[in-house]
Amino acid sequence: MQEKEFFPDGTPIDEWFYDTRVPELSELGKPYVLTDYDIQDDGRLHTKEIQALIDRIAEEGGGVLVVPPGIYETGALFFKQGVSLYVDGGGVLRGSDDISDYPLMTTRIEGQTCPYFAALINVIGLKGFTMCGPGTIDGHGVRSWRSFWLRRNWNIECTNKDEHRARLVFIADCEDVLVAGLHLQNSQFWTNHLYRSRRVKYIGCRIFSQATPLGGPSTDALDIDVCTDVLVKNCRMEVNDDAVVLKGGKGPWADEAPENGMNERILVEDCTYGFCHGCLVCGSESIHNRNVIMRRVQVDCGNNLLWLKMRPDTPQHYEYITVDDVHGKVVSFFNVNPWTQFYDTQGRTDIPLSLADHVTVKNCTFDCEIFMNVRPEPSQYRLADFTLENVTIRTDAEGYPTDAIENLTMENVSVELTGNEPTAWNARDNVSWKTTTSEDAAFGKK
Repeated sequence: MQEKEFFPDGTPIDEWFYDTRVPELSELGKPYVLTDYDIQDDGRLHTKEIQALIDRIAEEGGGVLVVPPGIYETGALFFKQGVSLYVDGGGVLRGSDDISDYPLMTTRIEGQTCPYFAALINVIGLKGFTMCGPGTIDGHGVRSWRSFWLRRNWNIECTNKDEHRARLVFIADCEDVLVAGLHLQNSQFWTNHLYRSRRVKYIGCRIFSQATPLGGPSTDALDIDVCTDVLVKNCRMEVNDDAVVLKGGKGPWADEAPENGMNERILVEDCTYGFCHGCLVCGSESIHNRNVIMRRVQVDCGNNLLWLKMRPDTPQHYEYITVDDVHGKVVSFFNVNPWTQFYDTQGRTDIPLSLADHVTVKNCTFDCEIFMNVRPEPSQYRLADFTLENVTIRTDAEGYPTDAIENLTMENVSVELTGNEPTAWNARDNVSWKTTTSEDAAFGKK
């Protein structure tokens, strides 16, 4: 029997989170194999044929769309109730690199509901959807990446939406979704976007976009947007932007808009990270995140471990967040700073003070360039009730003084500074300091 565990505010972790079984193909219903319906690995675009097959499966009472070995090209696909997706080993469902193959629709993107392009895989309003297998879903993103960077060179102020790109997977208004075993790669834009859904599991997936020589811009691994009960387990994430990102809305009245909301009961565990900008990120379009756990994670190389993006134009509350048993190398171990990219107060001058509180980091060992990259900004936000426990850090710089955080508790924290004397923190109780000045101690350089 599973030992009872709890989210940071004391809410029990439901048994649903411990059921990580992945069904076999034979359990997903009647198989409909692409090649049995004259959809071939022939380099042609098969959007209409594949969509017609999805519609047929739904009309015939449900089953599973099977992608066999080979590369099958398609534009946007819309799944129906009772239709699952299985990508076999050696099978690749590859998206068109022509944005005209992704229809405009009213959708959710970057904290707003607005007209934008459909994703490659669209799962909207379904209950009990499964997408799994050892194969690959590929966004074919290189063409759009080149176009984005060219546009950015021409106009440094261009936004993500100025270069028209499709997401890889969009799951909205769904319940009981399982995504397992798949290689999800080369997305043009965000890789996986979950919106207003509950009980979603990502198990054993490999989520990838390259950082060099041509980086995939804004190819977040997993954007969780107004969702409850999400499990991310045994996944490998390596993307040229943030990995697990909690979103929910943006703007001076974002907390009043019905399409926005909070993320609650999010569990990320037993994962590995390659390069990413942020391992666990609140923002940049986020209102309220509560009961979030990241645990038993290895970070090979990242920019930020825990990143709280504080928008000057949006009321925000990040609370009851725990990072436990996480190890590796990052630039900033902890990053809390104003996030001002493309912000707009829309003339409002009385935006409520934002809050981040009850944040715990424990049982962690890291090499980093900056330990606490925390900027006090009392006119914009309040940071309170942070706990660091059993943390070992080797760092180039300690970061901002700890008076940026009210009620900061540090127990069994060891900090080794490489080439810098401790200053503001050296009188802090329960923190051991060591200073290393030899070049041999250098580490964590990016």
